[in-house]
This record gives sequence, structure tokens and C-alpha cells, in this order.
Amino acid sequence: MKSSSEEKIALEHQAARIFMRLYQHKFGVKMQHIWHNEPAKPDVSCYLEQQRLDLEIAHLYGSEAEAMKILGRELKGGTQEALQSLRQCPLADRLLLALDKLISNKAQKSYDSERVWLVIRNAHPDWHAQELEQTPHLLKIPAQHPFEQIWLVADMTGQAGLVPLFPVPTELSQA
Repeated sequence: MKSSSEEKIALEHQAARIFMRLYQHKFGVKMQHIWHNEPAKPDVSCYLEQQRLDLEIAHLYGSEAEAMKILGRELKGGTQEALQSLRQCPLADRLLLALDKLISNKAQKSYDSERVWLVIRNAHPDWHAQELEQTPHLLKIPAQHPFEQIWLVADMTGQAGLVPLFPVPTELSQA
């Protein structure tokens, strides 16, 4: 059985590989050579064309309780109660709240890096590309953050594609 640290690194690498594949396909550019970094740097580094790019990886679960359920962890009383209380909040509202909270938390970090992109992989089985594509212009992205771009991989496998969250594409911001 993997330690939680090994599992976290494996999930980050998997998310980075999926993102790189999707980005290459969407924009016809080459991304390659990833490696894991120490905590002062973003999680993963790679090359976009000939330039180094650092990726901070995050997974969107909705809540800690949902993350435990999705990751197959043993659910104890408090976790089960938290899941039940979440069901009172509409799914679309939870999506925006979870994304805003995740981005706000990551925005408070600082990195020893010149170029950092935040890559969020949706791990929540009830949030689909259609809902995710409606969110960029609704997000409350902090005015100050270390990210040149913020991207969302719409599902765990990458089948649903990429959603740009920041900067918001002009066709989305005018919707």
C-alpha cells in the first residue's frame, strides 16, 4: 500500500500528464519532460516548447468528506455527517464554492518559479464538463495570485477536455 505522500505525488503526475496531453492536442504545441519538485516550487515542472513551465496541481473534490469517499477511504461518523449536510446545498453552488475556495487557498502560496500555471483536475463524479464550462466568469479569482494561467481538467481521465479558468477567454467573459 502506498503512503499518502506517494499517492499524492502519483495523482499529481497523472494529472500533469493528462493536462500536458490535452494542452498539446488543443494548441498543437509540444510539452514534455516532467519531474516532481520540492515544496518551495510548484508540484511539477515541464517544458512548453523550449521554455520551462511549472505546474501547481490541485484536485477538485468538493470537500474533504467527499475526497475521502471518492478516494475510497474509510468513512467515519463525522465524515458521513459532513457528506449528509453537503447534500442540502445545490450541486452547482457547491461547485462554485469548492472552486473559489481551492483557487483562493492556492493563490496565497508563493513559489520559487518564474512561470506557474495552476492545473485543477476535477475528481468529483457529479460535476461534468457542461457545468464546469459555465463557471469561469462566475469565479472569484483573487486579484493577487502567482498564476500566469489557471486550467481545469474537466474529469479524472481527461476525456471531457480542458476548461480555461484564468484568464477568462473573451467569449466567456461576454456571455
